[in-house]
Amino acid sequence: MARFLVPRDWWIRAVLGLHALAARLPYRLLLALGRACGRLARPWMRTRRHNARRNIALCLPELDETARAALERRHFESLGIALFETALAWWRPLESLWPLARVEGLEHLERALTRSRGVLLLPAHFTTMEIGAALLCRHVAPDIVYRRFSQPLIEAVMRKRRARGGGRIIESGQPLAVIRSLRANHVVWYPPDQIYPPKNRVLAPFCGVPAMTNTTPMRIARITGAAVLPFLALRLADGSGYRLRIGPALEDFPGTDPVADATRLNQVVEQQIRAAPEQYLWIHRRFRAYTADYPDYYAAGSSK
Repeated sequence: MARFLVPRDWWIRAVLGLHALAARLPYRLLLALGRACGRLARPWMRTRRHNARRNIALCLPELDETARAALERRHFESLGIALFETALAWWRPLESLWPLARVEGLEHLERALTRSRGVLLLPAHFTTMEIGAALLCRHVAPDIVYRRFSQPLIEAVMRKRRARGGGRIIESGQPLAVIRSLRANHVVWYPPDQIYPPKNRVLAPFCGVPAMTNTTPMRIARITGAAVLPFLALRLADGSGYRLRIGPALEDFPGTDPVADATRLNQVVEQQIRAAPEQYLWIHRRFRAYTADYPDYYAAGSSK
């Protein structure tokens, strides 16, 4: 009888409850706890460690083995911190977060909005993405494009928490919803580097390695005339908060060559990685094989 009285997802509810409680802790303590959690979790995440090592070796070949190993360890600390940053972004009152943010380039966003064609704001997948989106809400309420989560309870909580800033929540694979938002002169938060629609992707160099790259943002920008602006949230090394960088609108973008546009977009992300390499999401398989003739960079023992 007891098993019918306890929700089947009780453990998820318990974890979310602890997540919400963690948001009440002092910020610098959260940073310390995050680093510790990242260090503790790292030995148990063998596949993720392997992905990170391969990505770092491919993207930063100038680093020697010692430097790559050190970067990988710092990355897992950054992942641990991201868990607690998400707690802040989801559960702490948004206005209490404002003192943590220093914004650069807000004038680029304001200028782009005066064109009344909307703004595609493109954040790459850094560990600071969640807190970056929350901090941006002080200045604008972006409509957020995201990938649906498979677990229903987490999906529902994630949608509700991300909607706190006032913007719409748009599932990936709904380009018409993005177009409608842009035509209403909204800012659309669109992470382009982990969504590869089958019909809207090309191989373009990423850190010198051919990588599948999403062309949907370029197609949408061409249809709507929206300005395309890069965005990056950097966690400051001194533990004082974050620097939000909004880049100027990409000029003459998109062009007529999808591969050239994708290459240009990848180059923007490459520059952002150089600013804070440990904060980029190295555990993601950026160089996944989508065709039979593409190398398997993540195969055991691969050194390609």
